[in-house]
Amino acid sequence: MSARNAAGRRELAYAVLLCLAGAGLAAWTATLAWETGEIVRQDPMPLVTEGRTGRQLLPWLWALALVGLAGGGAVLATRGWLRRVLGGLLALLGLALAAGGGDGLVADRSGGFDWQWPAICLLGGLLAAAGGLLTALRGHRWPAMGARYERPSNRPAAGGPVGGRGTVDAWDALDRGEDPTVS
Repeated sequence: MSARNAAGRRELAYAVLLCLAGAGLAAWTATLAWETGEIVRQDPMPLVTEGRTGRQLLPWLWALALVGLAGGGAVLATRGWLRRVLGGLLALLGLALAAGGGDGLVADRSGGFDWQWPAICLLGGLLAAAGGLLTALRGHRWPAMGARYERPSNRPAAGGPVGGRGTVDAWDALDRGEDPTVS
């Protein structure tokens, strides 16, 4: 393996890990209580403390985090210009996740507020954006999945049991009760 190929594989691994870690952090923090408040009930019922998650406060945050997780995995399956476009989209998505965390930090919330979860969400968004930016800038140079990951074809070459004819002939053979895969 050449030094350039090894460096490309290492950069690919870093980018995928950044995207997955960032989107994973954002998804995790979106499920935690960002704000808590007390619900007043009639006497003699006690006060109830209720928490609102980042997912409840910003419903789009959870969806973007899941898309970021899927996009991080998709970096492995793409190549060339498609990988660069995907990297740009992941960078934008990471910035949107960071904006959601930033909004959670600066929004005027009533009641108790846990600042650490929006801050971790902001960090996760920045990590995902860094992975997307790295992919957009250098992804076209990285190695792609090879043919060893593709399913081998058991079909015979042209001129097999159907005799190299089109698929219509194969369907006609099936209609007659013949198996076009057997010679």
